[in-house]
Amino acid sequence: MKLLIATTNPGKITEISSLLSQANVELLTPADIGLELDVDETGSTYRENAELKALAFSQASRLPVLSDDTGLEVEALGGLPGVRSARFVNSAHATDRDRRKLLLEKLSVHPRPWKARFICVATLAIPGKPLRSMQGECTGEIIPEERGEYGFGYDAIFLVTGTQKTMAELNLLEKNGISHRAKAVQALIPYLQY
Repeated sequence: MKLLIATTNPGKITEISSLLSQANVELLTPADIGLELDVDETGSTYRENAELKALAFSQASRLPVLSDDTGLEVEALGGLPGVRSARFVNSAHATDRDRRKLLLEKLSVHPRPWKARFICVATLAIPGKPLRSMQGECTGEIIPEERGEYGFGYDAIFLVTGTQKTMAELNLLEKNGISHRAKAVQALIPYLQY
């Protein structure tokens, strides 16, 4: 089965490829099939955004598609940045570092610990079948200094509950054993069939 991963994020592609390495699928990226598609994430929930992407990529490619929407929710900020995690900084050219910096600035007026959780909803769109969506969660706290060389996004400032390590200090195998994305994607594996 060919399965298109609906992202151009190299970190997500690496994680999902590793998670599905034992599944009976041939993974494709948009670049592999020459597909350039920018889906406006107008949903108010992770599920809505994941489903918007899955449907758009499936309709454009006529292939089964795996998409996800992921966000970081920080308790002290009332759940922000949430579904706007990737668009937290109001600039088309914002980097992961810019987003981490803004988050820490907003948290600096709040007492620690800064409890947080990552949420991921992964959606599987197979033409002719109903959409399937699964959610995964990983709890932890935000720390004020960046640690680790792995990962992307907010990983370097997210201390994972029970590990004493940030998400960016976990290698791919460790991360895929506990992460929000791993839990959501692995829950979809039973549906990866025609």
